[in-house]
Amino acid sequence: MNYNPEDSKWANRDRFVLSSGHGCMLQYSLLHLAGYKSVSIDDIKQFRQWGSKTPGHPENFETDGIEVTTGPLGMGISNAVGLAAAEAHLAAVYNKPGMPLIDHYCYTIAGDGCMQEGITHESASLAGHLGLGKLIAFYDDNGITIDGHTDLSFTEDVGMRFEAYGWQVLTVLDGNTDVAGLRDAIKQAKACTDKPTLIKVKTIIGYGSPNKADTHDIHGAALGKDEAAATRGQLGWKHGEFEVPQQAYDVFRGHAAKGASKQAEWNKMWAEYQQKEPELAAQFKRACMDRKLPDGWADSLPKLTPEDKGKATRLHSQDCINALANVLPEFMGGSADLAPSNMTLMKCTGNFLKGSYAERNFRFGIREFGMAAMCNAMSLDKTGIIPYCATFTIFSDYMRSAIRMAALSQAGTIFVTTHDSIAVGEDGPTHQPIETIPSLRMIPDLTVMRPADGNETAGAYKYALERSKNESRPTFMAFSRQALPNLPNSSIENTFKGAYAVIECADPEVILIGTGSEVHVCVNAAKEGLAGKKVRVVSMPSWEVFRAQPASYKDALLPKNVPALSVEAAVTMGWGEWADAFVGIDCFGASAPGQTCLDNFGFTSANVASCAMRCIAGERGALSNGSQGKH
Repeated sequence: MNYNPEDSKWANRDRFVLSSGHGCMLQYSLLHLAGYKSVSIDDIKQFRQWGSKTPGHPENFETDGIEVTTGPLGMGISNAVGLAAAEAHLAAVYNKPGMPLIDHYCYTIAGDGCMQEGITHESASLAGHLGLGKLIAFYDDNGITIDGHTDLSFTEDVGMRFEAYGWQVLTVLDGNTDVAGLRDAIKQAKACTDKPTLIKVKTIIGYGSPNKADTHDIHGAALGKDEAAATRGQLGWKHGEFEVPQQAYDVFRGHAAKGASKQAEWNKMWAEYQQKEPELAAQFKRACMDRKLPDGWADSLPKLTPEDKGKATRLHSQDCINALANVLPEFMGGSADLAPSNMTLMKCTGNFLKGSYAERNFRFGIREFGMAAMCNAMSLDKTGIIPYCATFTIFSDYMRSAIRMAALSQAGTIFVTTHDSIAVGEDGPTHQPIETIPSLRMIPDLTVMRPADGNETAGAYKYALERSKNESRPTFMAFSRQALPNLPNSSIENTFKGAYAVIECADPEVILIGTGSEVHVCVNAAKEGLAGKKVRVVSMPSWEVFRAQPASYKDALLPKNVPALSVEAAVTMGWGEWADAFVGIDCFGASAPGQTCLDNFGFTSANVASCAMRCIAGERGALSNGSQGKH
């Protein structure tokens, strides 16, 4: 591999992903031997202990040299597909004859558990379709999982499966000792440039352990002092615990030195590139090396007034995506076979496919989980890519683990979802998200945005792109299927507050708090059903952003001595943080036209006004929970 421990973020380094994350001591040991300062011998001794740099699974935010966080099986190999896709795209955009600015491989090790997870099918299938020839996966085929031998539940021919995906499949029969065979397989893998390669490596788990090799007893447990000593004896290893002979350091540091030399050669090429390709070089430096947004990029976002004709926020999202695509060449992504519904297609570029890697529209197919994991890796590639992926809000459940991993591992993925409530209508409760958005708000470090109109949508995109590029953090956005009016006082700036007054009122008797498509219902309730009452209407596009505001602003907007009523077409769980009483839906929806569903489940200005009067009178809790709509 080409790597430089002194610069772990070198753009043209080879990437390595340990998909079998529970075997992370291998990776920590190699990082230490190679000279990464992030892992000392003392860190090795503190494996899985409080405060160490060697946690129980690889964590990119904890240990320098780790590319992506792995642990949930199958996630890592799917991340590797994303890293390989990033390499293919950047190479197609920037490489010029004699100046291969981006030319590296992505290696991954996956085990039997990874091969059983469905996410591996999704991502490996797409990798084969795309012909990602720089992806080399080692399948550690040891035939053991936690339950025991894999033939208890897993007897398929993995090699034939991957060949059907369009991969080259090679086999090394003795992965325990046949180093030459492994080297030859890697050579063959690199020679195949139009397909990813799976190298099936037959191994014995716990090789060398006299009493535990080839058993599930060694899968996730320490050998123990006596068995460790016996294993060292059987392997002929004459050194003690944590004793590393200098020769081992010399060999690994020698490889690291070669990597540093490769980077020095790359730096010379980069200097030449800047002379010969000044425009592309400037773009590469800004977007990929400095990882900064260009000056004035946000000026491209649309700005609207209440007089502008309302439309679905998914259409406003489409306007934002296409405005940004024209000014941000690093902005790329796609949908899980829902582009015409999610409105996520960029019109200024073509499809990222085999033979057209320079294009930016990804056709992920119906592979939500794999899609999200790939996009996480494209962000964690640290070459400045701003990835987005899209599906219906309800189907974010298919990729929930990857959304959580984006938040945990600090990936700047932008999750774009549409059809965000019971207003989906005729497709019925299978497609109507009820608990989805509130449950996503529970994930730490994930910002959830539910815009109410065009300006809030533009604000959500500005926030999401800055958060992705500048902080490498994820944002989840939920947009409406149905048309919504543009609101008074909405703006990009107010969206950045998380919540703000759409209709202001001094000394209010009640405050109505809406999100997304329910904000205009609150506005109508204030104007019609609550005439004569002092009502403040607040739009709250993001709990997380509002929570981060100064206490003085939050207390002024939502004074604790004024009763507040929340209105959201979702379960009422969690609203007690901001409101005293709630209008929501604590049951599943129904199949009917969208407006019919909204009316029958209580999302009307008349019902909101009635509940507001009850709130003023002192009633608390869920005053309307959708139960009136069940039949």
